[in-house]
Amino acid sequence: APRRFGVADRGRPGDKWLADTVRWAWRTRILVHLGIDLRLRLRQAAEDEAVRVFAANLRDLLLAAPAGTRATMGLDPGFRTGVKVAVVDATGKVAATETIYPHVPQNKWDASLATLARLAKEHGVELVAIGNGTASRETDRLAADLIGRHPELGLTKVMVSEAGASVYSASAFASQELPGLDVSLRGAVSIARRLQDPLAELVKIDPKSIGVGQYQHDLSEVKLSRSLDAVVEDCVNGVGVDVNTASAPLLSRVSGISSGLADNIVAHRDANGPFRSRKALKDVARLGPKAYEQCAGFLRIRGGDDPLDGSSVHPEAYPVVRAMAKRTGSEVAALIGNTGVLRSLRPEEFVDDSFGLPTVTDILRELEKPGRDPRPAFRTASFKDGVEKIGDLAPGMILEGVVTNVAAFGAFVDVGVHQDGLVHVSAMSRTFVKDPRDVVKPGDIVRVKVLEVDIPRKRISLTLRLDDEASASPRREPRENRRGGTPRPRREASAPAAGGAMADALRRAGLVRPEGRR
Repeated sequence: APRRFGVADRGRPGDKWLADTVRWAWRTRILVHLGIDLRLRLRQAAEDEAVRVFAANLRDLLLAAPAGTRATMGLDPGFRTGVKVAVVDATGKVAATETIYPHVPQNKWDASLATLARLAKEHGVELVAIGNGTASRETDRLAADLIGRHPELGLTKVMVSEAGASVYSASAFASQELPGLDVSLRGAVSIARRLQDPLAELVKIDPKSIGVGQYQHDLSEVKLSRSLDAVVEDCVNGVGVDVNTASAPLLSRVSGISSGLADNIVAHRDANGPFRSRKALKDVARLGPKAYEQCAGFLRIRGGDDPLDGSSVHPEAYPVVRAMAKRTGSEVAALIGNTGVLRSLRPEEFVDDSFGLPTVTDILRELEKPGRDPRPAFRTASFKDGVEKIGDLAPGMILEGVVTNVAAFGAFVDVGVHQDGLVHVSAMSRTFVKDPRDVVKPGDIVRVKVLEVDIPRKRISLTLRLDDEASASPRREPRENRRGGTPRPRREASAPAAGGAMADALRRAGLVRPEGRR
């Protein structure tokens, strides 16, 4: 720095003082502030990226494929405390609850099967949702035995993430929604409902409790909450809400509806029966013209007085649809879903001062498929028989699994062994992958190959490239198995890197040496 500004010792009386002053200013003032500023910028960039990843994963989870209106049995697995069973009907209403003890120490396998078969037959159950926590694989085997012994029931079993189910069970809303139900049984109800409609059930849980992000606890609480709340609202508005079945937490996520107004809608519905039209919403206390204008297009009324109330067409645009029906000489009900007639209409002929060409085009598209759900079709993953714990894995195995989380460094996949495996970003494709979400997203069903299994540290390395070679030294057994001695205590490595978001960003920038280097 002194040389850059021409500060040098040329024998003048003040040269040494000036050079010392410049060095002191650089060392104690400028360099310190530069370091703080650089670290602040790196932390900000890392935090923004972590929030973006969390928000994107939450969006994928909320928009996961719904199983639909089918009677479902939820199983919340457990050993000593038993497996909690809850049967919900097609609308999500609790029909029956039980607790069974098929596993150790009670081992009442046959009695448990009889109970499940009786419940399934009595309530016309089609789906069995199994929580993926402790004893999930053993409970999955119980469900498989049930299906094998009773093929006439036509059951399908699905492993479901139970992240946040315990948070919901102990929440004030769960107490209000399921007042006569034990806390432990509420989790089974939540597991069943989130298979029927993930969006409708997960909105009852604080998004931060779902756990689909990275460096979550290092992030700004305000920034993360604001981002996640915006994602939930976008997802709810994008899918639409059936106002006659939606819960208050779901309604409160609709644009223009506050939590108090959502409670008023539910109370009005309980007191007066289902809404027959969108206009009837104006009778709800505190739902004024402005709130109605904001929320009406996102609320659906199926089988009501006006067929347009079941679509995403806003009531303000109903005159445009009626003009279309008049032009074709048919009723509005006959126009909806009539692709041939709708495509014969020219959008520009219905443009006026209130509705431009893009809006009219969107109306025509909606009328072709009214109330269409943007979420994908429902399908299930099949876990391999005999692979129930991490010790059952071997390099070279090809398995089917479900993507549970996607981070900047790769994706975690549940292959049915109680421990998610990691597909590193470098093992996702033959081409360069900038963002793992370009390849997979949470909820995707994928086929993976086991590269390496580290049993002591409970780490599973997977690849999406099925022709990759597995590790030559595949399984790292515990040290007592290899040498006959007691393993030396070792510090468990954190994932993906110690120190949180800022340390990871500094490490990538080369400002912090990796652990173990001197």
